[in-house]
Amino acid sequence: MGDARFFARSSPHGLAAIAAAAHGEAPAIDKMFRGVAPLQTAEPDQVSFLDNRRYAAALEQTMAGAVIVHPNMLPRVPAATIPIITTATYEGWARVAALFHPAPPPRPGIHASAIVARTAHVDASAEIGPYVVIEDAAEIGPGCRVGPFVSIGAGVTLGADCRVGAHASLSHAVLGARVYIYPGARIGQEGFSFATTPAGFLSIPQLGRVVIEDDVEVGANTTIDRGSTHDTFIGAGSRLDNLVQIGHNVRLGRCCVIVAQVGIAGSTILEDFVQVGGQAAMAGHLRIGQGAQIGAQAGVISDALPGALLLGSPAQPRKEFFRQVAAVRRLVRKPK
Repeated sequence: MGDARFFARSSPHGLAAIAAAAHGEAPAIDKMFRGVAPLQTAEPDQVSFLDNRRYAAALEQTMAGAVIVHPNMLPRVPAATIPIITTATYEGWARVAALFHPAPPPRPGIHASAIVARTAHVDASAEIGPYVVIEDAAEIGPGCRVGPFVSIGAGVTLGADCRVGAHASLSHAVLGARVYIYPGARIGQEGFSFATTPAGFLSIPQLGRVVIEDDVEVGANTTIDRGSTHDTFIGAGSRLDNLVQIGHNVRLGRCCVIVAQVGIAGSTILEDFVQVGGQAAMAGHLRIGQGAQIGAQAGVISDALPGALLLGSPAQPRKEFFRQVAAVRRLVRKPK
């Protein structure tokens, strides 16, 4: 795990430092560890974890030197394995994995092949990769890393410690701090908006922006259209998977989760903490209440109340959906 060709490594680390990173508790044992690994393959100088009880048998047989576990699983930890106890095991694992494999820091400087407009501002601590184009009045904040072949349009702003993957393009966009744009994403292009006339279609100018708050991740090949009259807005801490389509004027609240291949039509609002399963689709001008959960492949055509759990197409409350599924099964069941 953690092929050195691709992943930087920081090691060894002592048990006390690992427990502190996991926000957990461990015995006062002076032991060093060189890395992390799954339960099934971990060795005595590696750390592992258990978050899903389905893998309890693997825990009992692990050779890991230490394992991050919930207090309830403590009796199943082998005698030769040191338990690191926490009630947030997956969070602890994330922090420990980052301890051993930290994100590489930017290498300050602008590659000789990059094209940077005279009126653009690139912080001296930022890394600008090969063949990047940065247009007039764009601002690249401290600690940013911009990958190869990225296009950053005029006036675009990146806050501190942003990362932009290869071949991404950004225009008409304002990004906060610690935003990660994965490779191939398209941010700020015109939305799908036109008037129908006797002579054909007439494009409507898209005069808004894309505003992305702090700590957002935008997956590979995802597209976020800029607003038409209002801004398209992505709230702080939200996570967008690969191949997501966000239409113009859409507003996502804080910490929304949008899984791969979701499409959200223009002017729809998702309040805080909404979760949307893969391949779900939403019509335009809807309001999805705080904490609602939209199942995979659901088709949402009306507003959703806070905390709603919707499935199916057209989307409906979970209980109603399964009641209908059961009724259909009874209808088609062959008589004995």
